[in-house]
Formats: sequence, structure tokens, C-alpha cells
Amino acid sequence: MQGNIQIGAYRCSKNRLMLFMLICLTVQLLYSIALAIVAPAAGSFAYDVYDVAVVRMLQGPIGFVGGVAAMIIGAVMAIQGKIMGAIPAICGGAILLRADALVTSLGAII
Repeated sequence: MQGNIQIGAYRCSKNRLMLFMLICLTVQLLYSIALAIVAPAAGSFAYDVYDVAVVRMLQGPIGFVGGVAAMIIGAVMAIQGKIMGAIPAICGGAILLRADALVTSLGAII
């Protein structure tokens, strides 16, 4: 007899769940073609938004202060022994400090 798995109120067999997960993985691998984002040139569409959001805020004083503050909060939490709270704070601070490189390197799913 096959084992059944209950997910919430829905009960299904292990084979059906495995088939569903395999289909989801296949669709995700075939569908997610990532294209790299390049910084827009001056005068192109959405350059003003990129300029304000990335150049002036993330690369400017707001992004620097936010990144350093998050790193300090993470360090304080690590000292207090709250490691599970310190990890996201430190990772978030590192992301804020290097946000300009992340914007152009991550890519977008189309």
C-alpha cells in the first residue's frame, strides 16, 4: 500500500506529490530565462527613476547609512546571542552597501 501525505486538508499519494514537484521544477527551469539588466543611458526610458533610486539613494548617503546601521544592528544582535536575527541584518547591510552592483548583476525574469 502506498503511503499518503496530507498537506492541509488535501491528501495525496507520494507518487502524485513527486510528479507534481518534478513538473514544477521542469517548468521553472524551462521558463526562467534571465536577462541581465544594464544601467540605462542618459535620456533613455526610466533613466530618471534609475538615477534617483540607485545612484542618488542606494549609492549615496542613504544607502551607506542604512547599510552600516544594519551591520551594526546585526553585530549587536550577534553579541547578544541572537544569531538568527543577526544573520538577516548583516546580509541586508551587505546588500545595501553593494546594491549598485546587485542591480546590474542579478538579472530579470521575462
